[in-house]
Amino acid sequence: MLLGRASEREALEELLEQARGGRSRVLVLCGEPGVGKTALLEDAVQAASGFLVARASGVEAEMELPFAALQMLCAPMLDRLDQLPEPQRAAIGTAFGVSSGPAPERLLVGLAVLSLLADAARELPLLCVIDDAQWLDRASAQALAFVARRLLADPVAVLFATRERAGTELAGLPELSLRGLADDAARALLSSAIDGPIDDRTRDRIVTETHGNPLALLELPRGHTPAELALGFGAPDPTLLPARIEDNYRQRIDALPAQTQLLILIAALEPLGEAARVRQAGQLLGVGTDAAEPAVMAGLLDANLRFHHPLVRSAVYRASTPEQRTRVHLALADVTDPDADPEYRAWHHAQAATGPDEELAEELERSAGRAQHRGGLTAAAGLLERSAELTPERHRRAARLLLAADAQLTAGATNRAQTLLDESLPDLRDARSRAQAARTQGMIRFSEGRGGETASLLFRAAMGLKGTDPRRAREVLLEALGSAMWAGRLTTGTTPLAVAQAARDIPAPDEDEQVATLLLTAYTRRLTDSYAKAVDGWRRAIAAYTHDLREQPQPSWSGLVWNASGELLDFAAHYATAREACRAAREQGALARLPGALRTLARCEVLAGRIDAAEALVAEAEEIGRATGAPGPGASQTLTLGILCWRGEEGRARPLADTVAAEALAHGQGLDLTIVEFDLTTLELGLGRYEEARLHALRVFEEDPLWWFGTRALADAVEATVRSGDENGARAALERLRERALATGARWGLGLLARADALLASDDRAEALYRESLDHLGHSGAATELARSQLLYGEWLRRLRRRRDARLQLRAAHQMFEAIGAGAFAHRAQVELLATGEHARTRAPDTRDQLTPQEQQIARLAAEGESNAQIGAQLFISPHTVAYHLHKVFGKLDVSSRNQLTRALGDQVAPAPPYGLEPRAAPTMVES
Repeated sequence: MLLGRASEREALEELLEQARGGRSRVLVLCGEPGVGKTALLEDAVQAASGFLVARASGVEAEMELPFAALQMLCAPMLDRLDQLPEPQRAAIGTAFGVSSGPAPERLLVGLAVLSLLADAARELPLLCVIDDAQWLDRASAQALAFVARRLLADPVAVLFATRERAGTELAGLPELSLRGLADDAARALLSSAIDGPIDDRTRDRIVTETHGNPLALLELPRGHTPAELALGFGAPDPTLLPARIEDNYRQRIDALPAQTQLLILIAALEPLGEAARVRQAGQLLGVGTDAAEPAVMAGLLDANLRFHHPLVRSAVYRASTPEQRTRVHLALADVTDPDADPEYRAWHHAQAATGPDEELAEELERSAGRAQHRGGLTAAAGLLERSAELTPERHRRAARLLLAADAQLTAGATNRAQTLLDESLPDLRDARSRAQAARTQGMIRFSEGRGGETASLLFRAAMGLKGTDPRRAREVLLEALGSAMWAGRLTTGTTPLAVAQAARDIPAPDEDEQVATLLLTAYTRRLTDSYAKAVDGWRRAIAAYTHDLREQPQPSWSGLVWNASGELLDFAAHYATAREACRAAREQGALARLPGALRTLARCEVLAGRIDAAEALVAEAEEIGRATGAPGPGASQTLTLGILCWRGEEGRARPLADTVAAEALAHGQGLDLTIVEFDLTTLELGLGRYEEARLHALRVFEEDPLWWFGTRALADAVEATVRSGDENGARAALERLRERALATGARWGLGLLARADALLASDDRAEALYRESLDHLGHSGAATELARSQLLYGEWLRRLRRRRDARLQLRAAHQMFEAIGAGAFAHRAQVELLATGEHARTRAPDTRDQLTPQEQQIARLAAEGESNAQIGAQLFISPHTVAYHLHKVFGKLDVSSRNQLTRALGDQVAPAPPYGLEPRAAPTMVES
C-alpha cells in the first residue's frame, strides 16, 4: 500500500486514462533517492490493466554504453522492426547492433523509436517506464526525450523517474516533484515496518530524522529492536539518507550466502538487464541455479533478477571488492557474443583491466569506432578515454586523448573536450596531430561562443597540415574562412582575406570537383581577384552539392553553398538549395542539421512572399531544438527579427534587435550585428524613414559582408541614399551592384540593378528601367522584390502626376504587400494610393491566420499530396498525430477533404521552382 500518495496516484491514474483515450501523456517524477519514485512507477504498472508495458532503467556504471537503456525499453517490440520505414529500420537496427549500415543520425533513431511505440500502441495502449533516468546513457536519454516531446495523439504514456531534471534532456517536460511523506502517513508507514510496539516519542524522532523518506522509514528499522530504535539513527542529516539506506542494504547483502552474493553482483554489472546472460555468467563462475532465492526472499531481487530498488544495485557494487568485480566482468565478457555485442564485450574487458594493456586499448579504440558508427557519440568518447588510460606509450596515449576530445566535442561535452585536449597537448609530437589539436581548440572556442578566436585557431591548424595533407589543409582553411565570415567585424586576427591569400599557396588537386575545393577556390577568387571570377566556381559548387545530397548521407558545407547561391542573386538556386537541404535532412533524420536548413528555407520563403510559411518553419526549427535538448535560440531570433522588420512591427523589432546585438557581441558573432543593420534597413524603408535607413544601409555597404545579404543589400543602399539625398553614396552602391548583377546575369540580380538604375536615372530613362525591373523580378520568384519595384515605380509615376498609371502599380504593390503580410510597406503603398485619389482596402483577417505554425506545415504538406505517414516522417511525429492536426485544420478552414486544402491555403502552397529553371511568375504579377 502507498501511504500519503493519494494526489500522486491520482495524477498517474489520469495519465493512464488519457492514454486509454488515445492521447499521449508524459510525466517526470523527480525527487531524492528513496522518496518513492520507484514505488509510484510500480503502482502505475499495477494500475495499467490492458496496457502493454515496456521498462528500462539507467545504471550509473553503464552510462558509457550506447543505447543500452533504449534497447532494454524496446526489447518487447523488436519483432515490429520490419514494419518501420526503411531509413528508420536501418537506423535503429544499426544503433542496436542487429544490422550493419552507415552511422545513423542520433535522432533518426529517436524517430524510429517513436514509430515503434506508436505501432505497438495500435493494438494495446502502451506504458513506458524509465527509472533512474539521471543515469541513462546519453544516446538513450536524447532519443527518449525526443520521443516524449513528439508524442501527442497515440495511446502512449511515458513515465520517467529521476533524481534531478534540471540541466538534463528531460528539462521542460511535465513534472511531478516528490517530497517526504506528511507526518501522519510517515508514522503509519513506520509502524507497518516494525515488529512490536514503539512509543510515540521514538516514532516521532525517527520520522524527523528521515524527513518522511519512505524507503528510509521502511529499510532503516530492519534488524533493530525497539530498544535500539529508541536511540534513533544518528544525526538528522538528510544528505546522508541514501548512504544510510545503502549501508542497510549492504548489511542484508552480507548476510546472504556467498553464491547469492556473487549472483547479485553479476546482475549489478550486466548492462542490459538480461537474466539469461546473468545466469550464463553465473554458471561459468560455478553459481547454482537456486542461488537467487535468498536474495528474492530478502526483498533485494525479483524472480526476473531485477533489483527491488536502484540503491540495492549501488549497495551490491560498493560491497564488492575490485578483485570480485574483475572476475565478474571477465565472466560477462566471455558470455557476451563478440559479433553481436562487441562493444559490450570490450567494455567488460576494460572494466576488468588492472593496468596498461595496448592490446586491450586497441580493442577499445575499435569498439569506440563501432559505437560512433552506431550513433553512440558519448559512448565512443568514453571508450576512447578508457583506451587512452590503458595505453602504455605516452605519444599513442596523447593521440587517443585527442580522439576522445573530438568525440566529446561532437557529443556536445565542451568542458570535457577541453580537459582531454589539454591533457593530450604536451605529448603530441607530429605536425598533423598538433594541427588537429589546433582545429579542435578552434571548434571548442566556437561552441563556447568565442567566435572571434575561432578563425585564427583553424587557420593555424590548416597551416600545420599544409606540408603533409594539402587536401585536408584546404578543408580546414574553408572552415577558417567560414568562421572568419561569421565573426565579421569581431574577428581577432585572421580575416577572410588572410585565409584566401593562404589558400592561393595551396593549389587544389587537378580536376578536383569536391564541394569544399570548389567553394574555397571561388571564395578565394572573390576576395583576391574579383566577384566575376568567383561566379563560375560558385555555380559548380552548387551543382556538386546538389549531386552530393543524392549520393552522400551527410553532405557538408550546406551553409556556405546556400550563401554562395545568395551571392549569385539567383533566387531559383537560392530557394532550391535550401529546400533540398531540408528534404535531405528530413529523409536522413539529421535533426542536428535540420533546424539550420529550416531557417535558410525560411529566409527564402520571406523573399518569395510567404511570410506565414517562414514563421511556420522557424517554429518547427525551435521545436526540434527543444526536442533535441539544444534550443539554440540565437539563429531563430535573428530570423524572427527579419520577419518582424518585414511585417513592420517596430514595437517588437526594436527590443529584439537590441537582444540579438548584445548576444552577438557576447559570443563573437559579428555577422549577426551586420544582419541586424540589414534588417533594420528593411524596417526603416518600409516605414518611409529614409535617413535612418541610410545610416543602417551604409554600415552594411562599408562592411560588404561575404554573406548572402551582402550583395542583396546594395539595392536597399541605393534606395535609402537616393531618398535621403546622398547621391554619392547611391552611385557607389549602384556601381558595386552593377558589377555583380552583370557578372551573374540572374533575373533577381538584373531586376535589382534595373530598379536601382531607375532611382538615379533621368525621367526619360527611368520608366524603361522600372519596366525592365518588373519583367526580371516577375520571373525570378522573389515576390517581395517585385512588390517593392511596383511600389517605387508607382511612386515615380505619381510624382509625374500620371495618377492613373500610378494607381495600377500602387494597387498591385498594396495588394501583394497585404497578401504577404508586409504591413509597413503596405501602409506606404496605401498612403501613395490615397494621394492618387484612390482608397485602398485593408485585407480582412484570413481563416489561415487561425492555424498554428505546425498546422500550417501539415496543411501545406497534405495539400501537396503527402500521406499522413510521409508527413509524420518529415515532421518527426506519428501518423496519428498528423491525423489529429488535420482534423483541426479541416474544421478551421471549413473544408472536408485534402483536395480543398490548396484553394483554402492559397499562396501558401505555391510550388517551389526547381533548380536550373527560372520560375514563372503568377499571372497577376505579369499583368501588373
